[in-house]
Amino acid sequence: MVNSGYEVRTATAGEHDQFVGLFGAAMMFESAPSDLDRELFEPGRALVAVDGGQFVGTAKAMSRDLAVPGGVVPAAHVTAVGVRATHRRRGILSELMSRQLREVPEALAVLWASEPGIYGRFGYAPAAWGVSYEADLRTLKPYPVPSDAGSLEELAADDAVAQLAPMLRELQAKRPGVSGRSEQEWRRRLQDKPDDRGGRTARQILVHRNEAGALDGYALWRGKLSWGPGGPANEVSVEEFVALEPTAYHALWHHLLTLDLAGKLEYGHAALDELLQQLVTNPVALNRRLTESLWVRITDVGRALAQRRYATGVDVVIEVTDDLITANNGRYRLTGDLEQATCEPSDSAPDLSLSVRELAAAYLGGRPLSEFTATGRVTEHTAGALSALTAALRWPVAPVSIEIF
Repeated sequence: MVNSGYEVRTATAGEHDQFVGLFGAAMMFESAPSDLDRELFEPGRALVAVDGGQFVGTAKAMSRDLAVPGGVVPAAHVTAVGVRATHRRRGILSELMSRQLREVPEALAVLWASEPGIYGRFGYAPAAWGVSYEADLRTLKPYPVPSDAGSLEELAADDAVAQLAPMLRELQAKRPGVSGRSEQEWRRRLQDKPDDRGGRTARQILVHRNEAGALDGYALWRGKLSWGPGGPANEVSVEEFVALEPTAYHALWHHLLTLDLAGKLEYGHAALDELLQQLVTNPVALNRRLTESLWVRITDVGRALAQRRYATGVDVVIEVTDDLITANNGRYRLTGDLEQATCEPSDSAPDLSLSVRELAAAYLGGRPLSEFTATGRVTEHTAGALSALTAALRWPVAPVSIEIF
């Protein structure tokens, strides 16, 4: 009989490689840890399940920030959740996730779900949609770039962090769902090991300068040689795209869509309201596919709702239920607008009742709270309260996560 006993504890700094090895085995990939990976490891935020001295489960949270409507706030970036194949169905995952959520100091936790069916029971909900492109470059026909669109240049990797980081920070002020990076995280993002290229070229770093000479956009991309019956049909893989102004956006995309010898372009982190579909004569050739990107979990209702801003003025009392974090259960009076917000416990009768999952789904402004009324997941007690809160939570810019962490 297999021993089902195990303990869950925090990792130590010296256990990084074992941690990575177990997660890689659970996800069916092999990875050679680097010194930079070890440097970024936060052992106090990494949980391990141990059975007989052997790691059988992992989960960690990274200390990063996240763009939310009206601001940038700390958010636990959850990743490396895995269980050894021999120890599945023993409650290890549930214990790891539950303990992690009860201990994170941030009011929000976010993740990318490799298996979306898992995370709803822990109070997570998909809060941002992503759009993937597999564009047919031979039929796409992009509109020409205006003559005053600035200039493009290639950037060496050694010079990239200092040049790219300010643009990502500025994007966070414009687009909810975008995660910030420390200098170390930037260095890891720009690592370019030949074994990780999948047969593609070295990473290209393309930047745009406006007419004043300031950088206002960049694209990270790779190419791959491909040859079809009709001749060259190379593949362009866009890994990351940031543009702060429409002219930069148009110039960068036009360059990528018109590369010589290319027949296909792939990009997996577009927003739902992406401008690209307006810049080509045949948007059907983008071959768009809608996916869930960022999942959100609210760990502190009052603090989370107070740290974002609201598209319209709102003053409502909500009753929240949370099966996992009991401190979230209760009534809150939320008041806010574009400039300020407060969310405090209240003894007043509720205008709306809902669970922490519905709040999480609507938190980044990309999903209407009213979406959940037909299935009974949001209950309106005061006429007009649902419409008011739905309008306040929505945001004019669709949230998106531009990386898988």
